[in-house]
Parts: sequence; C-alpha cells; structure tokens
Amino acid sequence: MKKVIHKYKYFFYPLFGAVALFLFGSVIMLLWNWLMPEIFGLTTINFWQALGLFILSRILFSGMGGKKKHTHKHKWGDQKGREKWMKMSSEERKEWFKKKRFAEWMEHRSDCFADSDTKEKNGSDSE
Repeated sequence: MKKVIHKYKYFFYPLFGAVALFLFGSVIMLLWNWLMPEIFGLTTINFWQALGLFILSRILFSGMGGKKKHTHKHKWGDQKGREKWMKMSSEERKEWFKKKRFAEWMEHRSDCFADSDTKEKNGSDSE
C-alpha cells in the first residue's frame, strides 16, 4: 500500500487535502451553527464562511510559516547536559546562573541549590 501511495502521491496528497478542508469546514460550520446562535445570539454561517473562519484562525493563531517549528532547546535539555549538570558542584551551578543572569530569580527558589547553599546565604553557615 505504501508503494501505491508513493507512486500516486500527486493524486493522493491533493485529494487528502481537499477532503481535510471539507471536513474541517463542515465541522466548524456545524459547531458554529449549533453553539453560537444560542449562546451569543449570532447568525448561522454557511460552509464557505466556516472555511474562511478556519483559514483566518490558522493565520491568526498558527502564523503562516511552513514546517518550521520553534523549539526551545536549552543547553541542559539533553541527557548529556543533565549528566554535566549533576556533576557540577554547587559553586559551579551558581556561576552558571550568574553568567545566564538567573541569579536574582533563582535566589528565591530554594529547590535549586543544596541546603548548604541556602544556609550560607542566610548567614547560618555552621558546617
């Protein structure tokens, strides 16, 4: 089946797109006509207005970009980074945060540093 779809991809992909647009437009139209007149007192819409509403919402809420996804990968997001983080001493972690300008924000979070770090900050360094 995979070879058939790949062979006729110029036929199946546009067909799938047309069917998807028809389904999205129909579902939006049915939901709008079922909910909006009763809840907000709005008028009903036809299929083409629902399709236009779908396209407008895609533009407004998803942007017009293609397949480009914005991933927010942090330096410590992968397994290698976690291992490096776990091997760091508390002083090295503090220096890393100071470099990244998170020091002020992280001072309020007691779960980031070891107990000895928070005791040192409070002045009860009796170890």
